[in-house]
Amino acid sequence: MAEAISDKQVVAVLRPFVRACGPMLDALRESDPFGLQARAADDLAEVESGLKAKLIHGVTSVKVPGTAAWARMTGYDRSSWWMNRVGRFTALLTSIPGLGGALADRLPVQDTLGAASQGLLLCAIAGEYGVTDVGTRVRLIASVLFEREIDADLAAGKHPEHDEAAEADEAAKLTEELTASEKKHGKATVKAAAGTLWRLGRALVGITGELEKRPRGNLLHRAIGLLPVVGAAGDYFGERSGLREVWKRAHVWLTEHRT
Repeated sequence: MAEAISDKQVVAVLRPFVRACGPMLDALRESDPFGLQARAADDLAEVESGLKAKLIHGVTSVKVPGTAAWARMTGYDRSSWWMNRVGRFTALLTSIPGLGGALADRLPVQDTLGAASQGLLLCAIAGEYGVTDVGTRVRLIASVLFEREIDADLAAGKHPEHDEAAEADEAAKLTEELTASEKKHGKATVKAAAGTLWRLGRALVGITGELEKRPRGNLLHRAIGLLPVVGAAGDYFGERSGLREVWKRAHVWLTEHRT
């Protein structure tokens, strides 16, 4: 029988994860994140053309932070924007492994990338509610995705075993593909974003037993996801359904935990 995963272990994984989400969210704030329109032909060649076109249009045709329209939006509406922006972009990347159907689903690919995108969305939503500290975001993710209620001091790293330098190094490793891409191309590319999403998901492997608790699509979406080629659509709708549930849970949690 596997040893139970402690709250301290969950926090040790989630703190670097939260810190690493910042650069991804900064890039997603742009009108054409990761040069998606320009690079889609090469970087997203495996995605079914109709689904790809729909997602790219959805990602690049909406209002972005910093505009007058954005300033007029409520916190709830901004969170909805993030659900659509993060959702369309990361669900597109998450759906790629589904092209292999059941074979890919025998590996933790879908859960790994799906959990990463949900954690990314939670960090974005937290920011729109004025929550910027790592500890509170850790508690939010633990509660919404893993059904864990983490002690505030533990989540804030206020315990003898916390190593700030090691945490910073781990966060930097998670985003090193984005950093390298920005130095080479002037901005992060789709390929670098996909690699970073994968790294973020792999960071959660340390709490693998918790991944199955995260919100997912209904049984129909999951069944379609087991079919070759068609599986991409099933995975997409399944992950989108999960992201909507994450958004709802986050709104409830953040409303209840306002200080």
